[in-house]
Amino acid sequence: MEKAAIKIVRRLQEAGHDAVFAGGCVRDRLTGSTPKDYDIATSATPDEILALFGRGDEVGAHFGVILLRERGNHYEIATFRKDGSYSDGRRPDSVIFTNAKEDALRRDFTVNGMFYDPVKEELIDYVNGQVDLKSKTLRAIGVPEDRFDEDYLRLLRAIRFATVLGYTIEEITWDAIVKRAGAVSELPAERIREELDKIWLSPHRATGFDLLVKSGLMGVLLPEILDLQGCEQPPEWHPEGDVFVHTRLMLGLLGAEASLPLVLSVLFHDIAKPATQTYDQEAGRIRFNNHDKLGAEMTERILKRFKYSNQTIEATVAAVSVHMGFINVKQMRESTLKRFMARDHFQDELELHRIDCLGSNGNLENHDYLISKAAEFDAEPLIPPPFITGRDLIAHGLKPGPHFKELLIEAQDLQLEGAITTREAALDWLSKKLTE
Repeated sequence: MEKAAIKIVRRLQEAGHDAVFAGGCVRDRLTGSTPKDYDIATSATPDEILALFGRGDEVGAHFGVILLRERGNHYEIATFRKDGSYSDGRRPDSVIFTNAKEDALRRDFTVNGMFYDPVKEELIDYVNGQVDLKSKTLRAIGVPEDRFDEDYLRLLRAIRFATVLGYTIEEITWDAIVKRAGAVSELPAERIREELDKIWLSPHRATGFDLLVKSGLMGVLLPEILDLQGCEQPPEWHPEGDVFVHTRLMLGLLGAEASLPLVLSVLFHDIAKPATQTYDQEAGRIRFNNHDKLGAEMTERILKRFKYSNQTIEATVAAVSVHMGFINVKQMRESTLKRFMARDHFQDELELHRIDCLGSNGNLENHDYLISKAAEFDAEPLIPPPFITGRDLIAHGLKPGPHFKELLIEAQDLQLEGAITTREAALDWLSKKLTE
């Protein structure tokens, strides 16, 4: 990818244009990380870029951006520009093509505002980004409030960079984030979701959670999370504290490679506890009856609000809905347990249960039981092909209906529990059952 990017830069330079690497790829190269993509900034106009390469996606040409596909990778080639006014907090109303220094000064943060000439092997730093890179400081270029007013998404990008890169947000930049936090409500849900997901998928997601809360951004985007504060729990089950503390603690316990539905299910598994909290006078304890079911409904509404995919919504909602079911696994019939363990997203649900336990009383008894049962059941599929199907029932003169389904479930239960081990035995059972 880098070789192709260098080739593009060299070709632009040979045609008489200034051309450099820009933005995140420069930051990543300086810190020893492998860039995920390479953006190129140049003095060439979009028309000159298209004329030179003979192709390119012109969708961003109005803002001076051409997307070039080279060897299976996409490269964003942007003309040096100075932005006009921002009337919507999202994109400039107009741009003026200019020079490299002016282009650097309109970018978001100093560590992202450096250029690198890969042909001359020369770093070009108009914003003092090297100093902030060494001190791991995230600082807005110029006046922070101006940068955030230009693009409200930068408020979330600041939290994301601080989380993913492990940087400290400089004080004046931080104050501007806090002051402008409410502006993120004007952003499209998809853009918000993309930034939040990068925070949730970071191994340092708990730091991102803290920054979202302290900045005020969490209260704007996910006020339901703040409602967990002060929602007390039974101390015998949750010695760690209220629901908010419990949720934050669980985020910190998640593995680095946790899937997005797993992280979201941690965030929302107890989201309905404030709405369901009651005090059982007779038992002398706090209860949250049906918080799992109401929580699943709330989770679905929240995820739809941010326009998540149906796949992500389904997996997350299922985990929230079933998370209390792990309490009863030792009491389940073997057939019920196998169906429970055969769920599409069981591994994530099991991990949610493990983290839930570690983030509260630390009792992993049910988790360990399921691990042992998984080893016990490993010799064959949890749900093997059924010995008896609807065709067999029809052949015996039955018509589809409630009783039809009940018979199939009963037959499968016996198969899953080992009471029936062959199709012949199953058909014999069916014949006897129908004569009762």
